[in-house]
Amino acid sequence: MDKVRVLIVDDSAVMRKIIASALQKEPSIEIVGFAANGLQAIEAIQTCNPDVMTLDIEMPEMDGLTALREIRKVNKYLPIIMFSSLTHKGAQAAVMALTAGASDYVGKPANTTSGIDEAFKVLEMELIPKIIGLAKRVKSRKVREGQLANAQAATPPTESLSSKSLAAAKPISNLASKVTKATSGLLAKPAEAVCIGVSTGGPEALMQIFAAFNAPISVPIFIVQHMPADFTALLAARLSSIGVMTVKEAEEGEIAEPGIAYMAPGGFHMTVSRPGTKTIIHLNAEPPENSCRPAVDVLFRTAAQVYGSSLLAVMLTGMGYDGLKGTQTIKEKGGQAIAQDEATSVIWGMPGAIVQAGLADAVLPIDKITDEIIFRTRKVPISR
Repeated sequence: MDKVRVLIVDDSAVMRKIIASALQKEPSIEIVGFAANGLQAIEAIQTCNPDVMTLDIEMPEMDGLTALREIRKVNKYLPIIMFSSLTHKGAQAAVMALTAGASDYVGKPANTTSGIDEAFKVLEMELIPKIIGLAKRVKSRKVREGQLANAQAATPPTESLSSKSLAAAKPISNLASKVTKATSGLLAKPAEAVCIGVSTGGPEALMQIFAAFNAPISVPIFIVQHMPADFTALLAARLSSIGVMTVKEAEEGEIAEPGIAYMAPGGFHMTVSRPGTKTIIHLNAEPPENSCRPAVDVLFRTAAQVYGSSLLAVMLTGMGYDGLKGTQTIKEKGGQAIAQDEATSVIWGMPGAIVQAGLADAVLPIDKITDEIIFRTRKVPISR
C-alpha cells in the first residue's frame, strides 16, 4: 500500500518538528515537505504533490485562511487539515476555514517544552486518524474517476455510454446499487421535525444546505455537529448569517420552534422531550457515545421517541458510525432517513454506514439535500 504523502505548513520551526516527529511514528505516512507560510505552501503543493496537507492559520506573508482560499480555486479535493489554537480567536478562524473548504481541523497543541507530551498525544489521537481517513477518501475518488475515464475512453465517440460501461464506472463498493434512490411520488406523512447528524466536512456541507433555503421551513431542525465548545456557537452564527433560516446554539429548557435550527453545543449531548404539547430541548454532560459529545445517536434516539413516524433524519459527511443506531431507532418508529452520497462527502463514514445498513430512503448529493428536506417536510414555509 502506498504511503500517505503529507505536507506540513507552520511558521513555527518547533511545531513543524513536533508534527513531523509524531507523524514519523506512523508507518503509513510519509512527510514530503515543509512550508513556513501560505505562499510557500502553494508552491510546495506543486513540487511535493501531497495527498494531505496540514495548514496553520496564523502565519506571516500569507495566513492559512488566505492560502486555503487560493488553493481551493485550483484544487477542490486536496484534504487540508487546519491547525488553530483553542481560543475564541482561534475558533473563529477555524470556523471560517471550515466553511471555506477546509476538510477538518485540529486544536493546536502548545509548543513549549512542558507541553510536548500533550502535543504528541493530540497529534497521535486526532491528527493521524484524520490524515489516514481523508487520504483513503481521495484515493477512492481517484479510483472512481479512473474507472469512469476508462469507460468513456472505451466507448466509440458516436455512441453514448452503455449500461455495461456505466456499471464498470461505478464504485467497486457493494453499495453502488443503493446510491440511486431518489424522491418519487408523494409522501404519506410529512415530517414534523428534522434531525441532522454530521462530522468531518460538516461546516461546508451545512453551509450549502442552509444557503439553499429560500424560506424557513415550518418545522424545527436539530443539528449535531462534532465540534468542541466555542466552535458550535460560532458555526451556528455563521450559518444563520448566510441564509434565511435562523440557526442558533441550543439552550437548556428552551421550546423548539418551527423554522429554527438548533445546534448542540460542543461538549454537551442534546436531547428532546415532549411533556405536553411543546417539544423541549435538554442538554447534558453524560459520558460520550461513540467517543463523541455531542453524539448523533443521543439526539436521534430521543427525537424518535418524541416524533415517531413524523421524524426525518439527515446523515451528512463524517468519519465513523455515530448516528447508525439512532437511525435504526428512527426507522423502527416509521420515520424517514436520507444520506449524503459518497461522491460529495469529505468522509463517507457516517452516511455510508446507514446506506450499508439499508436504512436510507434516499442517497443524494449535497446540492439536492435542501430540496429533499423541503419535500419531505412538505409544509408551506413560514415567514421569518
